[in-house]
Amino acid sequence: MLSDTFFFLIGIAIGLATSAPVGPINIAAIQRAFRYGFLPGLFAGAGAVLADGLYATFAAFGITAVSDFVETHSALIQTAGGMLVILFGAKVLIARPHMPADDAPPTGLVSGLVTGFAITLTNPGVVLGFIAIFGSLGKWAPDPGNYTGAALMVAGVVTGALAWWVFISAVVSGLRARMTDDWLVWINRISGALLILFGIGIFAHLYLAG
Repeated sequence: MLSDTFFFLIGIAIGLATSAPVGPINIAAIQRAFRYGFLPGLFAGAGAVLADGLYATFAAFGITAVSDFVETHSALIQTAGGMLVILFGAKVLIARPHMPADDAPPTGLVSGLVTGFAITLTNPGVVLGFIAIFGSLGKWAPDPGNYTGAALMVAGVVTGALAWWVFISAVVSGLRARMTDDWLVWINRISGALLILFGIGIFAHLYLAG
């Protein structure tokens, strides 16, 4: 019988694996860390962690009603998510940022948290991905009724995801000392363009592949 500690470690691996791939939230968090520093970048990632933790809970505890809802309303959710990503990308693209003073307080923590949460929550692939991952664990998954093991696995997912965002925000914000306003403008242009492309890709996959 596997120990509950093992489930926690498996959760950490899942959290890292689902957070590291480059996507809209990675781009948004990197852009905020470059522009504002460590905490704003981390808070954008923390919003994604909240959504990941919510979906991991659904998957770990076998709440199939959630996956059924997502599958039934997938088109509507993807449409909302695609629009959100495009609008956020356009906002980033047209912004004209300036390097804040060294003693300036962290900016837009709550807005970053909400943005990260909304972008992740409106991505049906996240919940279906978690369900697929948890469903493929086989003997590495907690037995039915092992709520402690399931809770520790969810805690591991949150820990692994948060560790990723701490790492990426620290690395990116550490490069800010070399940044100028011109650098930030180009970072915004690239980040905004990528976000818009991600949003267009969501619509293309939804309406062309569908």
